[in-house]
Amino acid sequence: MESNIVLNQVIILFLIMGIGFAAKKKEIINEAAGKKLSELLLMITTPAMIVSSFQFKYSKEMLINVLLVLGFAIAAHVLSLFLGKMLYRKYPDNTKNVLKFITIFSNCGFMGFPLLESLYGKTGVFYGSIYVATYNLFVWTVGVMIFSGKRDADGIKRAMVNPGIIAVFVGMILFIFSLKLPFPVAKALDMVGSMTSPLAMLVIGSILAGVNFKSFLSGFPLYYGTAVRNVFLPLMTFTALKFMGFTGVVFGVCVAVMAMPAGANAAIFAEMYDGDSLFASKVVAFSTLFSIVTIPLIMMLL
Repeated sequence: MESNIVLNQVIILFLIMGIGFAAKKKEIINEAAGKKLSELLLMITTPAMIVSSFQFKYSKEMLINVLLVLGFAIAAHVLSLFLGKMLYRKYPDNTKNVLKFITIFSNCGFMGFPLLESLYGKTGVFYGSIYVATYNLFVWTVGVMIFSGKRDADGIKRAMVNPGIIAVFVGMILFIFSLKLPFPVAKALDMVGSMTSPLAMLVIGSILAGVNFKSFLSGFPLYYGTAVRNVFLPLMTFTALKFMGFTGVVFGVCVAVMAMPAGANAAIFAEMYDGDSLFASKVVAFSTLFSIVTIPLIMMLL
């Protein structure tokens, strides 16, 4: 893929993010509207996009690629978990928990899907949804345990009833049995799903507009965690997968999801379990801003 195509697609997404930033500053998108837009993304448009992306005729090659992405997703989360334990041992628990969380969990949904759709179309979303499904299983189990310090028996149950997970299961059934949805249904899902990319970037832009930029650029852990999340992990992924012989869209998807900035739910989980939600918000905001530079550079390596 030519580097100027990648750069143009990323610039488009960040321009939409800028519109969301301006809309929040002008109170067009207020806090209540932002929450409702996030719900719309999670509950409706993203599941619609996922189901729509699975409308491919079954092929053995694509099934093998699904298994490759699934294997990569599991390995990436497990290895990131151990990496987080090693890298941040010297920090206080509250800081350490946030850094561990953002090392394991990227913003692979809200930012990942728009980028994958822009670069690889429905095929990118198809493979990306396998990674995100794995992410949801880990975030509601391991992610909760990082902040709460204990196993959450209901974590897997909550993950399994997540609309994104349900959409993947529905999509896999349609794919494996080569079932085609009736044209009006397929078209409706496609149209609703196409709202995901612009909506997601508007929401992220509006979140960044609420950050106090004068006070948040302080402390080495902020830069350290962002460098690990935005630079080290995607470069390590690129090198490892290249060495293993990964190619094509699967290779691009795996590198892209690892190039995403810190997951926005770091702040939500920190708040929920009495962690350092302020530091988590700062890391998420700084990591997202820094990704304006790092995402194009990482993707141009492809």
